[in-house]
Amino acid sequence: MSSIEINQEITSPPFGVRRGLTKRIIPCLDIKDGRTVKGTNFVDLRDAGDPVELGAFYAQQGADELVFLDITATVEKRKTLAELVNKISHHINIPFTVGGGISSVEDVRILLQNGADKISVNTAAFKRPDLIRELEKDFGSQCVVLAIDTKKEEDGEWYVYLNGGRTKTDTKCIDWAKQAVDLGAGEILLTSMNHDGTKQGFAIDITRVLSGILPVPVIASGGGGTMEHFVDVFENGKADAALAASIFHFKEIAIPDLKKYLHGHNIKVRL
Repeated sequence: MSSIEINQEITSPPFGVRRGLTKRIIPCLDIKDGRTVKGTNFVDLRDAGDPVELGAFYAQQGADELVFLDITATVEKRKTLAELVNKISHHINIPFTVGGGISSVEDVRILLQNGADKISVNTAAFKRPDLIRELEKDFGSQCVVLAIDTKKEEDGEWYVYLNGGRTKTDTKCIDWAKQAVDLGAGEILLTSMNHDGTKQGFAIDITRVLSGILPVPVIASGGGGTMEHFVDVFENGKADAALAASIFHFKEIAIPDLKKYLHGHNIKVRL
């Protein structure tokens, strides 16, 4: 068994069985030029600190996992920095996912060898869906997270957006999510562009729909602003995990306090 396989076996949560599992809290660190940044509705970015230091802090605080996304990698045709991933892996003891600019089996191999537990694919997988099948074949579905940036349009439908939310497609979010899971995606990271950075609550409706029809975990992202929002997305959105950024980066909500609050509302979390 390779070191990659051993690493996944120890740290990756089980996939495919949702009901009754502990709900996960996942801080997300958007990386640009080696720094953590945060914006609103995918624009107006501001600096939020050093990703390695933040990651280590969240691990100590009781985060269940971390997600690091190089938000300009796809657009600028750059690869996610393996060096940064390696540094992060030496400072945290919880699973972490890396995304941004990943377009081949070799890209993933390098990131896993440098310590990542899972990888996130978005634009490249949409443009070439067979990439998901190739990654599942080489590394297992538990390693493949499909990130979907989606926006609700005037017709009431949720559509897929690419290139960090810059490019609209005519594909509906639900259709793409189903196809990706059929191809081997082990988890869906669902970001509502309508809600991103607004702190007005998660996109409950589309999260609930995907959680109801997919046999893999759904991570809700975009809009978390209060502890009540997390209760809402777990109870009514049926999400398996909730991801947030600015409320954690700027110390608006502390992870230990959030977990105690969720526990007090009979939501299973790792305390």
